[in-house]
Amino acid sequence: PNGSHACGAQENVLQRVLQLPVVSSTCESLQRTYASTKEAHPLMASVWGVYERGVQGAGALAMWSMEPVVRRLEPQRKSAVTVANSLACRGLDHLEEKIPALQYPVDK
Repeated sequence: PNGSHACGAQENVLQRVLQLPVVSSTCESLQRTYASTKEAHPLMASVWGVYERGVQGAGALAMWSMEPVVRRLEPQRKSAVTVANSLACRGLDHLEEKIPALQYPVDK
């Protein structure tokens, strides 16, 4: 177990969550299953490919349309994100302390 620690200046809570063995092993398993399913079922791969491109396009459009608002709110956003990240990191510290299984891959 890594033990608990607050997020540093360069670290954020999402990075910490993704580094938890239980989360990273689950993501790897899902990626393998998704890839093997696409390989085994070409029709599904085609449908999912269309869906993936649609999601990427929608995300790009959303980012483009929100850019002026984000630019205007940038100073306040940085402060709010820093506070929210700090609170979330403390919550994650508590979870890691109370649930040691988070430190092990899914198969363990």
